[in-house]
Amino acid sequence: MPEAFIIDAVRTPIGRKKGSLAHVHPADLGAHPIKVLVERTGIDPNAVEDVVWGCCDTIGPQAGDIGRTAWLVAGLPQHVPGTTVDRQCGSSQQALHFAAQGVMSGTQDLVVAGGSQAMNAIPISAAMYAGEPYGFGNPFNTSPGWVERYGDGLLNQINSAEMIAEKWSISREEMEQFALTSHQRAQAATDNGWFAREIAPLEGLEIDETIRPGTTLEGLASLKPVQEGGAITAGVASQNCDGAASLLVASARAVKDHGLKPRARIHHLSVRADDPVWMLTAPIPATRYALSKAGMTVDDIDLFECNEAFASVPMAWMKELGIPHEKVNVHGGAIALGHPLGASGARLMTTLLNALERTGGRYGLQTMCEGGGQANVTIIERL
Repeated sequence: MPEAFIIDAVRTPIGRKKGSLAHVHPADLGAHPIKVLVERTGIDPNAVEDVVWGCCDTIGPQAGDIGRTAWLVAGLPQHVPGTTVDRQCGSSQQALHFAAQGVMSGTQDLVVAGGSQAMNAIPISAAMYAGEPYGFGNPFNTSPGWVERYGDGLLNQINSAEMIAEKWSISREEMEQFALTSHQRAQAATDNGWFAREIAPLEGLEIDETIRPGTTLEGLASLKPVQEGGAITAGVASQNCDGAASLLVASARAVKDHGLKPRARIHHLSVRADDPVWMLTAPIPATRYALSKAGMTVDDIDLFECNEAFASVPMAWMKELGIPHEKVNVHGGAIALGHPLGASGARLMTTLLNALERTGGRYGLQTMCEGGGQANVTIIERL
């Protein structure tokens, strides 16, 4: 089977809620890392065969196939097509999978993958935070078929995060320590210039503005739980924000023909699902499946990225699989860096690639929880 290689990866800085990127049109937000990716790699944009782009809530200014629109707004050749993928929070990780699969099938040689999300322009459903039954990730509980199979009870991400914390005996204090570590690691990565290669400044913003270096355990402990009597607060959850990221995926033939230098090889791609009521637990069976199918163990993986949708999600995943925190989200996670839904998969892969290069690791594994109880897993080999 032909192999797929990651040539380069680039992302915008992450803009906080009502922050520096709040006024940027979603098409321009997505266009920025695409344009920079083409410039940095020196690739002839006429040779790109497709743009596969992740985005959630494709309504309003994000509607109309934002992947295609972002390519055009970047001023690139209009004969190159684009498509937009929605696998909820894993949309751009799935976009990378589709791009790599196109290359590995032998039908394509050069594909741009990535994703974007303008959460200031299209805010996430307030019902998710209000604890209403009709919450984000559950547009089905008015369906008779859904109710027959899963009931009509409370179904939202906050409730799922609470259920996970309870089942895996994760205390609020432990989650707050995890959140603090996320901010500390992200700030250290910023201070040491470890994000410099992956961030393409936009609108005068050169670093992620979601990181809170002044975060303390005392401050986190003072926050009110989202649900009465619960343990989940805003401090242990990912942030609403704006961001975009893109990657260039190439075949061995394209590498040779265009004189490209790959940074990583796609080693494994898979996606699995779990109970949609629990919603956020799928990274656990998905990681088990991926490692088994790849003939690998946890010990074979040098670094992991598991999206910090809520602290309880990666913490339960680490407990269940025996993964040390020292190898997970070493440059911080979504609690500090934000979770621009459709862009997060590509952002995590961009950060993972750079972290592997910085530390000299060989294999990296990325996974994330996704609406509907799903999870993608990607394993890359640094070259």
